[in-house]
Amino acid sequence: STFDVAVVGAGIVGLASARELIRRHPSLSFAVLEKEKELAHHQSGHNSGVIHSGIYYKPGSLKAKLCVQGAALCYEYCDQKGIPYKQCGKLIVAVEQDEIPRLKALYERGLQNNVRGLKLIGAKEIQAKEPFCRGLMALDSPYTGIVNYKQVAQSYAEDFQEAGGMILTDFEVTNMEMAKESSSESEDGLKYPVVVRSSKGEEIYCRHIVTCAGLYSDRLSEISGCSPEPRIVPFRGDYLVLKPEKCYMVKGNIYPVPNPRFPFLGFHFTPRMDGSVWLGPNAVLAFKREGYKLVDFSAGDFFDAVTYSGLWKLVLRNLSYGLSEMYRACFLSAQVKQLQKFIPEVTVNDVLRGPSGVRAQALDSDGNLVDDFVFDGGSGDTGSRILHVRNAPSPAATSSLAIAKMIADEVKQRFAL
Repeated sequence: STFDVAVVGAGIVGLASARELIRRHPSLSFAVLEKEKELAHHQSGHNSGVIHSGIYYKPGSLKAKLCVQGAALCYEYCDQKGIPYKQCGKLIVAVEQDEIPRLKALYERGLQNNVRGLKLIGAKEIQAKEPFCRGLMALDSPYTGIVNYKQVAQSYAEDFQEAGGMILTDFEVTNMEMAKESSSESEDGLKYPVVVRSSKGEEIYCRHIVTCAGLYSDRLSEISGCSPEPRIVPFRGDYLVLKPEKCYMVKGNIYPVPNPRFPFLGFHFTPRMDGSVWLGPNAVLAFKREGYKLVDFSAGDFFDAVTYSGLWKLVLRNLSYGLSEMYRACFLSAQVKQLQKFIPEVTVNDVLRGPSGVRAQALDSDGNLVDDFVFDGGSGDTGSRILHVRNAPSPAATSSLAIAKMIADEVKQRFAL
Protein backbone atom coordinates (compact mmCIF):
# COMPACT_ATOMS: atom_id res chain seq x y z
CA SER A 1 0.00 0.00 0.00
CA THR A 2 3.03 2.33 -0.10
CA PHE A 3 4.73 3.54 -3.28
CA ASP A 4 7.22 6.18 -4.29
CA VAL A 5 5.13 7.16 -7.33
CA ALA A 6 1.53 6.36 -8.25
CA VAL A 7 0.45 6.80 -11.88
CA VAL A 8 -3.31 7.35 -12.25
CA GLY A 9 -4.71 6.01 -15.52
CA ALA A 10 -3.88 2.80 -17.38
CA GLY A 11 -4.33 4.07 -20.91
CA ILE A 12 -1.46 3.88 -23.36
CA VAL A 13 0.14 7.14 -22.13
CA GLY A 14 -0.11 6.20 -18.45
CA LEU A 15 1.29 2.71 -19.03
CA ALA A 16 4.11 3.97 -21.28
CA SER A 17 5.01 6.57 -18.65
CA ALA A 18 4.96 4.06 -15.79
CA ARG A 19 7.17 1.72 -17.86
CA GLU A 20 9.66 4.51 -18.60
CA LEU A 21 9.74 5.68 -14.97
CA ILE A 22 10.44 2.24 -13.52
CA ARG A 23 13.15 1.62 -16.13
CA ARG A 24 14.87 4.86 -15.11
CA HIS A 25 14.36 4.41 -11.36
CA PRO A 26 14.48 0.64 -10.68
CA SER A 27 15.13 1.15 -6.96
CA LEU A 28 11.82 3.00 -6.46
CA SER A 29 8.36 1.49 -6.06
CA PHE A 30 5.62 2.30 -8.59
CA ALA A 31 1.89 1.63 -8.91
CA VAL A 32 -0.61 2.25 -11.70
CA LEU A 33 -4.17 2.93 -10.56
CA GLU A 34 -7.00 2.24 -13.04
CA LYS A 35 -10.72 2.70 -12.44
CA GLU A 36 -11.77 0.04 -14.97
CA LYS A 37 -11.35 -3.71 -14.56
CA GLU A 38 -9.22 -3.85 -17.73
CA LEU A 39 -6.42 -1.77 -19.18
CA ALA A 40 -6.56 0.63 -22.16
CA HIS A 41 -10.35 0.55 -21.98
CA HIS A 42 -11.23 4.00 -23.29
CA GLN A 43 -9.35 6.19 -25.81
CA SER A 44 -6.50 3.67 -26.11
CA GLY A 45 -8.92 0.89 -27.00
CA HIS A 46 -11.29 2.94 -29.17
CA ASN A 47 -9.02 4.55 -31.75
CA SER A 48 -8.33 3.97 -35.44
CA GLY A 49 -5.04 2.13 -34.82
CA VAL A 50 -3.00 4.31 -37.20
CA ILE A 51 0.75 4.78 -36.65
CA HIS A 52 0.98 8.39 -37.82
CA SER A 53 4.10 9.70 -39.54
CA GLY A 54 3.98 13.35 -38.36
CA ILE A 55 2.91 15.25 -41.48
CA TYR A 56 0.17 17.50 -40.09
CA TYR A 57 1.81 19.22 -37.16
CA LYS A 58 3.36 22.66 -37.03
CA PRO A 59 7.13 22.43 -37.69
CA GLY A 60 9.10 22.76 -34.48
CA SER A 61 6.10 21.91 -32.29
CA LEU A 62 6.23 19.27 -29.61
CA LYS A 63 3.56 17.28 -31.46
CA ALA A 64 5.64 17.17 -34.66
CA LYS A 65 8.81 16.16 -32.88
CA LEU A 66 7.19 13.55 -30.63
CA CYS A 67 5.14 12.00 -33.44
CA VAL A 68 8.16 11.46 -35.71
CA GLN A 69 10.22 10.09 -32.78
CA GLY A 70 7.29 8.11 -31.44
CA ALA A 71 6.50 6.40 -34.75
CA ALA A 72 10.11 5.19 -35.06
CA LEU A 73 10.06 3.98 -31.44
CA CYS A 74 6.68 2.28 -31.97
CA TYR A 75 7.91 0.26 -34.96
CA GLU A 76 11.10 -0.64 -33.12
CA TYR A 77 9.16 -1.71 -30.01
CA CYS A 78 6.72 -3.84 -32.03
CA ASP A 79 9.66 -5.54 -33.77
CA GLN A 80 11.30 -6.30 -30.42
CA LYS A 81 8.11 -7.68 -28.89
CA GLY A 82 6.76 -9.50 -31.95
CA ILE A 83 3.62 -7.33 -32.01
CA PRO A 84 2.11 -7.49 -35.50
CA TYR A 85 1.72 -4.30 -37.51
CA LYS A 86 1.39 -3.34 -41.18
CA GLN A 87 3.24 -0.49 -42.82
CA CYS A 88 0.44 -0.07 -45.34
CA GLY A 89 1.06 3.62 -46.07
CA LYS A 90 -1.30 6.55 -46.44
CA LEU A 91 -2.49 8.72 -49.29
CA ILE A 92 -3.77 12.23 -48.51
CA VAL A 93 -5.88 12.83 -51.60
CA ALA A 94 -6.89 16.11 -53.23
CA VAL A 95 -10.18 15.67 -55.10
CA GLU A 96 -10.74 19.39 -55.92
CA GLN A 97 -8.40 21.88 -57.59
CA ASP A 98 -8.51 24.27 -54.63
CA GLU A 99 -7.12 21.51 -52.35
CA ILE A 100 -3.88 21.17 -54.34
CA PRO A 101 -2.11 24.25 -52.85
CA ARG A 102 -3.00 23.00 -49.35
CA LEU A 103 -1.68 19.54 -50.25
CA LYS A 104 1.62 21.00 -51.48
CA ALA A 105 1.91 23.05 -48.27
CA LEU A 106 1.31 19.85 -46.29
CA TYR A 107 4.12 18.16 -48.26
CA GLU A 108 6.50 21.01 -47.36
CA ARG A 109 5.43 20.77 -43.72
CA GLY A 110 6.09 17.02 -43.70
CA LEU A 111 9.58 17.59 -45.12
CA GLN A 112 10.29 20.18 -42.42
CA ASN A 113 9.18 17.62 -39.82
CA ASN A 114 11.64 15.04 -41.24
CA VAL A 115 8.90 12.59 -42.22
CA ARG A 116 10.48 9.78 -44.23
CA GLY A 117 9.66 8.88 -47.82
CA LEU A 118 7.08 11.58 -48.61
CA LYS A 119 6.28 12.30 -52.24
CA LEU A 120 3.55 13.96 -54.29
CA ILE A 121 1.92 11.69 -56.86
CA GLY A 122 -0.57 12.21 -59.69
CA ALA A 123 -3.87 10.58 -60.64
CA LYS A 124 -2.33 7.53 -62.37
CA GLU A 125 -0.02 6.78 -59.43
CA ILE A 126 -2.96 7.13 -57.03
CA GLN A 127 -4.80 4.43 -58.97
CA ALA A 128 -1.69 2.24 -59.08
CA LYS A 129 -1.59 2.28 -55.27
CA GLU A 130 -5.35 2.40 -54.64
CA PRO A 131 -7.17 1.05 -57.73
CA PHE A 132 -10.62 2.25 -56.57
CA CYS A 133 -9.52 5.71 -55.40
CA ARG A 134 -9.98 8.81 -57.58
CA GLY A 135 -8.05 12.03 -57.04
CA LEU A 136 -6.16 14.79 -58.81
CA MET A 137 -3.04 14.59 -56.66
CA ALA A 138 -2.00 12.87 -53.43
CA LEU A 139 0.66 13.01 -50.78
CA ASP A 140 2.07 9.51 -50.41
CA SER A 141 3.32 8.63 -46.91
CA PRO A 142 4.72 5.08 -47.12
CA TYR A 143 5.82 4.88 -43.46
CA THR A 144 2.30 5.34 -42.04
CA GLY A 145 1.12 2.05 -40.55
CA ILE A 146 -1.53 0.31 -38.48
CA VAL A 147 -1.35 -1.63 -35.23
CA ASN A 148 -3.64 -2.75 -32.40
CA TYR A 149 -2.84 -0.16 -29.72
CA LYS A 150 -4.63 -2.11 -27.02
CA GLN A 151 -2.12 -4.91 -27.61
CA VAL A 152 0.75 -2.39 -27.44
CA ALA A 153 -0.60 -0.98 -24.16
CA GLN A 154 -0.93 -4.50 -22.68
CA SER A 155 2.72 -5.11 -23.59
CA TYR A 156 3.78 -1.89 -21.81
CA ALA A 157 1.86 -3.14 -18.76
CA GLU A 158 3.71 -6.48 -18.87
CA ASP A 159 7.08 -4.68 -19.07
CA PHE A 160 6.09 -2.54 -16.08
CA GLN A 161 4.99 -5.51 -13.99
CA GLU A 162 8.06 -7.57 -14.91
CA ALA A 163 10.19 -4.67 -13.64
CA GLY A 164 8.39 -4.85 -10.28
CA GLY A 165 5.56 -2.38 -10.78
CA MET A 166 2.06 -3.01 -9.45
CA ILE A 167 -1.19 -2.39 -11.34
CA LEU A 168 -4.35 -1.93 -9.29
CA THR A 169 -7.50 -2.16 -11.42
CA ASP A 170 -11.04 -1.31 -10.29
CA PHE A 171 -9.47 1.55 -8.31
CA GLU A 172 -11.34 4.76 -9.15
CA VAL A 173 -9.46 7.67 -7.61
CA THR A 174 -11.82 10.05 -5.81
CA ASN A 175 -9.50 11.82 -3.39
CA MET A 176 -5.85 12.87 -3.11
CA GLU A 177 -4.64 14.68 -0.02
CA MET A 178 -1.90 14.84 2.57
CA ALA A 179 -2.10 11.97 5.03
CA LYS A 180 -2.87 12.94 8.59
CA GLU A 181 -0.87 10.00 9.86
CA SER A 182 1.53 7.54 8.31
CA SER A 183 0.50 4.24 6.79
CA SER A 184 0.50 1.37 9.28
CA GLU A 185 3.13 -0.31 7.08
CA SER A 186 5.48 2.67 7.18
CA GLU A 187 8.14 2.50 9.86
CA ASP A 188 9.79 5.81 9.09
CA GLY A 189 7.18 8.45 9.79
CA LEU A 190 5.54 10.21 6.86
CA LYS A 191 7.83 8.88 4.17
CA TYR A 192 4.68 8.41 2.05
CA PRO A 193 2.76 11.58 2.89
CA VAL A 194 0.06 11.55 0.19
CA VAL A 195 -3.00 9.34 0.58
CA VAL A 196 -4.97 8.36 -2.53
CA ARG A 197 -8.49 7.01 -1.95
CA SER A 198 -10.75 5.05 -4.25
CA SER A 199 -14.53 5.19 -4.61
CA LYS A 200 -14.65 1.95 -2.58
CA GLY A 201 -12.71 3.45 0.33
CA GLU A 202 -9.41 1.71 -0.47
CA GLU A 203 -6.25 3.69 0.25
CA ILE A 204 -2.68 3.75 -0.95
CA TYR A 205 0.10 5.99 0.33
CA CYS A 206 2.75 7.51 -1.91
CA ARG A 207 5.34 10.26 -2.24
CA HIS A 208 4.32 11.56 -5.66
CA ILE A 209 1.46 11.23 -8.16
CA VAL A 210 1.38 11.45 -11.96
CA THR A 211 -2.09 11.59 -13.53
CA CYS A 212 -2.67 10.48 -17.14
CA ALA A 213 -6.44 10.43 -16.95
CA GLY A 214 -7.54 11.39 -20.48
CA LEU A 215 -11.27 12.10 -20.37
CA TYR A 216 -11.09 12.85 -16.63
CA SER A 217 -7.84 14.83 -16.53
CA ASP A 218 -9.57 18.10 -15.60
CA ARG A 219 -11.64 16.52 -12.83
CA LEU A 220 -8.65 14.81 -11.24
CA SER A 221 -6.84 18.12 -11.32
CA GLU A 222 -9.74 19.80 -9.55
CA ILE A 223 -10.06 17.20 -6.79
CA SER A 224 -6.35 17.62 -6.03
CA GLY A 225 -6.80 21.38 -5.66
CA CYS A 226 -5.14 22.27 -8.99
CA SER A 227 -6.46 24.37 -11.87
CA PRO A 228 -9.72 23.39 -13.63
CA GLU A 229 -8.36 24.74 -16.96
CA PRO A 230 -8.09 23.56 -19.67
CA ARG A 231 -11.47 21.81 -19.57
CA ILE A 232 -12.17 18.50 -21.26
CA VAL A 233 -15.14 18.49 -23.64
CA PRO A 234 -15.89 15.00 -25.00
CA PHE A 235 -16.45 14.55 -28.74
CA ARG A 236 -17.77 11.24 -30.00
CA GLY A 237 -16.49 9.89 -33.31
CA ASP A 238 -18.73 7.31 -34.99
CA TYR A 239 -17.22 4.98 -37.57
CA LEU A 240 -18.81 3.06 -40.39
CA VAL A 241 -17.31 -0.24 -41.51
CA LEU A 242 -17.12 -1.69 -45.00
CA LYS A 243 -18.90 -4.99 -45.36
CA PRO A 244 -16.30 -7.81 -45.39
CA GLU A 245 -16.92 -8.64 -49.05
CA LYS A 246 -16.13 -5.00 -49.99
CA CYS A 247 -12.85 -4.58 -48.08
CA TYR A 248 -10.85 -5.31 -51.25
CA MET A 249 -11.57 -1.70 -52.32
CA VAL A 250 -9.12 -0.26 -49.75
CA LYS A 251 -5.45 -1.24 -49.43
CA GLY A 252 -3.98 1.49 -47.20
CA ASN A 253 -5.10 4.62 -45.37
CA ILE A 254 -6.91 7.17 -47.55
CA TYR A 255 -7.32 10.64 -46.01
CA PRO A 256 -8.80 13.94 -47.19
CA VAL A 257 -6.76 17.14 -47.39
CA PRO A 258 -7.51 18.82 -44.04
CA ASN A 259 -9.37 22.11 -44.14
CA PRO A 260 -7.75 24.58 -41.71
CA ARG A 261 -11.14 26.30 -41.21
CA PHE A 262 -12.50 23.21 -39.45
CA PRO A 263 -11.29 21.76 -36.15
CA PHE A 264 -11.27 18.04 -37.08
CA LEU A 265 -9.63 15.98 -39.79
CA GLY A 266 -12.60 14.70 -41.81
CA PHE A 267 -13.72 11.29 -43.04
CA HIS A 268 -11.03 8.77 -43.95
CA PHE A 269 -10.59 5.09 -44.87
CA THR A 270 -8.62 3.05 -42.35
CA PRO A 271 -7.69 -0.61 -42.77
CA ARG A 272 -7.44 -2.56 -39.52
CA MET A 273 -5.20 -5.37 -38.34
CA ASP A 274 -8.13 -7.81 -38.38
CA GLY A 275 -8.74 -7.14 -42.10
CA SER A 276 -11.75 -4.89 -41.63
CA VAL A 277 -11.92 -1.31 -42.95
CA TRP A 278 -13.20 1.58 -40.81
CA LEU A 279 -14.68 4.69 -42.43
CA GLY A 280 -14.87 7.99 -40.58
CA PRO A 281 -15.07 9.24 -37.94
CA ASN A 282 -17.44 12.15 -37.64
CA ALA A 283 -17.15 14.47 -34.63
CA VAL A 284 -20.18 15.32 -32.50
CA LEU A 285 -20.53 16.44 -28.90
CA ALA A 286 -20.82 13.39 -26.62
CA PHE A 287 -23.46 13.63 -23.89
CA LYS A 288 -21.37 11.43 -21.62
CA ARG A 289 -17.59 11.37 -21.18
CA GLU A 290 -17.44 7.65 -21.85
CA GLY A 291 -20.59 7.55 -23.97
CA TYR A 292 -19.92 5.35 -26.98
CA LYS A 293 -23.56 5.07 -28.05
CA LEU A 294 -25.87 7.72 -29.44
CA VAL A 295 -28.24 7.23 -26.49
CA ASP A 296 -25.57 7.35 -23.74
CA PHE A 297 -26.28 10.29 -21.46
CA SER A 298 -24.89 11.66 -18.20
CA ALA A 299 -26.64 14.70 -16.75
CA GLY A 300 -23.45 15.76 -14.95
CA ASP A 301 -21.22 15.42 -18.02
CA PHE A 302 -23.76 17.16 -20.26
CA PHE A 303 -24.22 20.03 -17.79
CA ASP A 304 -20.44 20.40 -17.46
CA ALA A 305 -20.03 20.71 -21.21
CA VAL A 306 -22.95 23.02 -22.06
CA THR A 307 -22.28 25.45 -19.21
CA TYR A 308 -18.67 25.97 -20.30
CA SER A 309 -18.25 29.23 -22.19
CA GLY A 310 -15.33 27.81 -24.19
CA LEU A 311 -17.63 25.24 -25.85
CA TRP A 312 -20.13 27.88 -26.96
CA LYS A 313 -17.36 29.99 -28.46
CA LEU A 314 -16.12 26.95 -30.41
CA VAL A 315 -19.65 26.06 -31.54
CA LEU A 316 -20.50 29.57 -32.74
CA ARG A 317 -17.27 29.79 -34.74
CA ASN A 318 -17.97 26.43 -36.41
CA LEU A 319 -21.77 26.40 -36.52
CA SER A 320 -22.25 25.19 -40.12
CA TYR A 321 -19.57 22.51 -39.68
CA GLY A 322 -21.15 21.31 -36.44
CA LEU A 323 -24.64 21.13 -37.94
CA SER A 324 -23.27 19.20 -40.93
CA GLU A 325 -21.58 16.72 -38.60
CA MET A 326 -24.81 16.20 -36.65
CA TYR A 327 -26.74 15.68 -39.87
CA ARG A 328 -24.20 13.12 -41.11
CA ALA A 329 -24.32 11.34 -37.74
CA CYS A 330 -28.05 10.73 -38.29
CA PHE A 331 -28.09 9.86 -42.00
CA LEU A 332 -25.92 7.11 -43.42
CA SER A 333 -26.32 8.38 -46.98
CA ALA A 334 -24.76 11.74 -45.99
CA GLN A 335 -21.66 9.98 -44.67
CA VAL A 336 -21.40 7.78 -47.74
CA LYS A 337 -21.56 10.88 -49.95
CA GLN A 338 -18.33 12.08 -48.29
CA LEU A 339 -16.67 8.73 -48.97
CA GLN A 340 -17.74 8.71 -52.63
CA LYS A 341 -15.53 11.73 -53.28
CA PHE A 342 -12.60 9.33 -52.96
CA ILE A 343 -14.05 5.93 -53.87
CA PRO A 344 -17.11 6.51 -56.11
CA GLU A 345 -18.00 2.78 -56.09
CA VAL A 346 -18.89 2.81 -52.36
CA THR A 347 -22.67 2.72 -51.83
CA VAL A 348 -24.97 2.80 -48.81
CA ASN A 349 -25.41 -0.97 -49.25
CA ASP A 350 -21.65 -1.52 -48.79
CA VAL A 351 -21.41 -0.08 -45.27
CA LEU A 352 -22.61 -0.83 -41.75
CA ARG A 353 -22.61 1.29 -38.62
CA GLY A 354 -19.46 0.51 -36.69
CA PRO A 355 -17.78 1.29 -33.37
CA SER A 356 -17.35 4.70 -31.75
CA GLY A 357 -14.67 6.44 -29.75
CA VAL A 358 -14.73 9.49 -27.49
CA ARG A 359 -11.96 12.05 -27.82
CA ALA A 360 -10.85 13.98 -24.73
CA GLN A 361 -10.71 17.39 -26.38
CA ALA A 362 -9.08 20.04 -24.21
CA LEU A 363 -10.63 23.49 -24.66
CA ASP A 364 -9.59 26.81 -23.20
CA SER A 365 -12.09 29.44 -22.07
CA ASP A 366 -11.76 31.29 -25.41
CA GLY A 367 -13.03 28.24 -27.29
CA ASN A 368 -9.64 27.26 -28.73
CA LEU A 369 -8.73 23.60 -29.12
CA VAL A 370 -5.65 23.07 -26.96
CA ASP A 371 -3.32 21.58 -29.50
CA ASP A 372 -0.19 20.79 -27.54
CA PHE A 373 0.81 19.13 -24.31
CA VAL A 374 -0.22 20.67 -21.01
CA PHE A 375 1.44 19.70 -17.74
CA ASP A 376 0.62 21.26 -14.44
CA GLY A 377 0.74 20.73 -10.73
CA GLY A 378 -0.30 22.94 -7.90
CA SER A 379 0.99 24.73 -4.90
CA GLY A 380 0.92 23.66 -1.30
CA ASP A 381 1.79 20.32 0.22
CA THR A 382 -0.43 18.17 -2.02
CA GLY A 383 -0.31 20.11 -5.29
CA SER A 384 3.47 20.28 -5.31
CA ARG A 385 3.63 16.47 -5.22
CA ILE A 386 1.41 15.96 -8.28
CA LEU A 387 2.11 16.18 -12.00
CA HIS A 388 -1.07 16.33 -14.08
CA VAL A 389 -0.75 15.38 -17.74
CA ARG A 390 -3.66 17.61 -18.70
CA ASN A 391 -3.57 17.18 -22.45
CA ALA A 392 -1.77 14.50 -24.45
CA PRO A 393 -3.38 15.15 -27.82
CA SER A 394 -3.64 12.91 -30.85
CA PRO A 395 -1.38 11.33 -32.04
CA ALA A 396 -0.74 10.28 -28.42
CA ALA A 397 -0.87 6.54 -29.16
CA THR A 398 1.73 6.81 -31.95
CA SER A 399 3.86 9.08 -29.77
CA SER A 400 3.39 7.18 -26.50
CA LEU A 401 7.01 6.07 -25.99
CA ALA A 402 8.33 9.52 -26.87
CA ILE A 403 5.71 11.19 -24.63
CA ALA A 404 6.72 8.84 -21.82
CA LYS A 405 10.33 10.03 -22.05
CA MET A 406 9.16 13.64 -21.81
CA ILE A 407 6.92 12.87 -18.82
CA ALA A 408 9.77 11.02 -17.08
CA ASP A 409 12.02 14.07 -17.62
CA GLU A 410 9.30 16.33 -16.21
CA VAL A 411 8.84 14.03 -13.18
CA LYS A 412 12.57 14.03 -12.47
CA GLN A 413 12.73 17.81 -12.69
CA ARG A 414 9.65 18.46 -10.53
CA PHE A 415 10.14 15.78 -7.90
CA ALA A 416 13.96 15.49 -7.91
CA LEU A 417 13.75 11.69 -8.13
